[in-house]
Amino acid sequence: MKPDSAEYLAKKAFFDKVLTIYGRNAVMEALEDEAVSIHKLHLSTSNKDAEVLEQMKALAQKRGIDVAYHDKQSLSRISKNAKQDQGVALDVVLEHFGDASTFKKENDHYRIIALDGVTNPQNLGMIIRSCAAGNVDAILLPTKGAAQISPLVIKASVGTLFKMPIIKTSNLKETLASFKNEGADVYTLSSHASKSYKEQPYGKKTIFVLGNESEGVSKSVEAVCTDSIAIPMQRGVESLNVAVTASLLAFI
Repeated sequence: MKPDSAEYLAKKAFFDKVLTIYGRNAVMEALEDEAVSIHKLHLSTSNKDAEVLEQMKALAQKRGIDVAYHDKQSLSRISKNAKQDQGVALDVVLEHFGDASTFKKENDHYRIIALDGVTNPQNLGMIIRSCAAGNVDAILLPTKGAAQISPLVIKASVGTLFKMPIIKTSNLKETLASFKNEGADVYTLSSHASKSYKEQPYGKKTIFVLGNESEGVSKSVEAVCTDSIAIPMQRGVESLNVAVTASLLAFI
């Protein structure tokens, strides 16, 4: 089998970092933020004249962004949300997106928060915001069975999504195992753990795994982890919201 060309691989690597957002407010906010790298603006030919659309086109022209026009059906295939795209979509380049292999080559000292089945977009957005503000070098995010980057996530992250390194993985268990094989300590959170998250000594390579809002960390992922740590709680409280937990870990 003929190997992929360097040109194809470079193109694939670029589009792996492209996120298409939709909805007039989300698109307008991204266009107005010059710190956000943008590939292309998509507009539906069925759109009625509106001032906000003219503003979008003017901003795109000012920033040298390509504008593509599509019929309504084609635009919905690009946005993947015909009911909420409002006739606009925007290809945003997430410069900090990457894969585990590249991240490990470029970093020999890191702290990562891995998410196992976190499904609420607002939780994901708040986790991204806390990690961006705190001492976290990347978020490890599965491509299936979890909330994905969307306008709701962008809104909840208050724009910090564009600043936070995110590692995408199609198999969280295998990716965690690969980090562990290269010397990373992988921790889950448990109320039954003997050591507090504040007392645990951490090495150069540390990963915290946070689980689904109701089920917690899956058994298969838990089996890969090195140890468990606890967040001491008072008054009989047994658990915290996953985004709150991420915030505490981000500022250790």
